[in-house]
Amino acid sequence: MQMNLFGNLIWLIFGGLLAALGYIMGGFVLCITIIGIPWGIQCFKMATLMLWPFGKQVLPAKGGMGCLSLFCNIIWLLFGGLYTAFIHLIFAAILFITIIGIPFARQHLKLMELALMPFGRVVV
Repeated sequence: MQMNLFGNLIWLIFGGLLAALGYIMGGFVLCITIIGIPWGIQCFKMATLMLWPFGKQVLPAKGGMGCLSLFCNIIWLLFGGLYTAFIHLIFAAILFITIIGIPFARQHLKLMELALMPFGRVVV
């Protein structure tokens, strides 16, 4: 428990807070339009995981992924999801080089999973 708190504090200081603010700003911009509200909500989900990634898991939703979730995930992938996941993969690769960076690299891989397909996933 203390290690999760310590990891989260280091994460926040070294970029997690700024990245979460970026996701929040993107979520607000998407929520301005009525059509973008579902994608804005996913940005808020990513922002909460970005703030405190240690000790959290990304799991499939209980109802599974329906046709609408699949459609929204495809739209998400085409308009920024692949780019966001690729950025998390680059950061994970850089952090895996050092021994001290391995826990942070694992968090980026968790974020990459959510950045690829956020619809039909829950953060617990």
